Amino acid sequence: MGGSLFSNYTWYEMWGPVWIAVLALLSYLYIRKIALSHQYRVAGEKVKYFFFAAILLYLAKGSPFSIIADDYMFSMHVLQLSIMLFVVTPLFILSLPTDFIRRYFWDYRMRNAIKLFAHPWMTAIFFNGLLTVYFVPSVFNTIHQSFLLTSIAQIILMFNAFLMWWTIITPLPEVSKLSDFTRTAYVFCTAMLLMPIGIFFIIIETAHYPAYEAVAGMIIPAINAIYDQQLAGGLLKAIQLTSYGIALFYLIMRWAKKEEDKEGKIDDESLRVVQGVVIHFPDKK
Repeated sequence: MGGSLFSNYTWYEMWGPVWIAVLALLSYLYIRKIALSHQYRVAGEKVKYFFFAAILLYLAKGSPFSIIADDYMFSMHVLQLSIMLFVVTPLFILSLPTDFIRRYFWDYRMRNAIKLFAHPWMTAIFFNGLLTVYFVPSVFNTIHQSFLLTSIAQIILMFNAFLMWWTIITPLPEVSKLSDFTRTAYVFCTAMLLMPIGIFFIIIETAHYPAYEAVAGMIIPAINAIYDQQLAGGLLKAIQLTSYGIALFYLIMRWAKKEEDKEGKIDDESLRVVQGVVIHFPDKK
């Protein structure tokens, strides 16, 4: 059945040559201008992050999977968007060396803009609010009728995802004014803000997306429109919580390491940290 469905599409629609060209150009520039540049020290891990993100982005937007996501299964559309927002975006940020980010993202022209748009709680509210509104049936059905509107909406979501992950990852040490505890709380609160739309998909008993309802079961006959929406909710929460869980683990481990590094150090003449407890010694006479 998959072959007969795809036979209605051209090779251009199936294999996304524009995506291949764009990602090939970005890969060339990354290798030439960043990875092999003498100006930056790029660990092999960062190069892996970049190419893994590029491959995932192509599979999500340029491969035949994008046809299924756009035309046949709402759950695959949610999976596509979840990969872009919760996996690809943080990987691209992690792939950039600190000196590169400091040079191009934290110069005097960009600094104030980033401070404004990347305000921690503003990014959390904007990103989760926009993503929730995007999936509201009346809004989604209107946007999904136009390729241009869909593209604009997804670009806006990617931009806000970038700002949110910038706050979580904090690629520049001098940028972060949040303690590790606050950033951990930020990740937790951000995860909670997207909970309502995920639960809505899972418990819903009515089909709300006509474009997908009309072709329900054409890819997987056992999945009707309602099951498709419920699967979408499960995939959204699974990918979101996995990515945030990894971020939380990283933040907690780094927080613990900082506390361990403080162990036994004298902060001033009368203070000493022992097992995470600050002990005050009387002044020497």
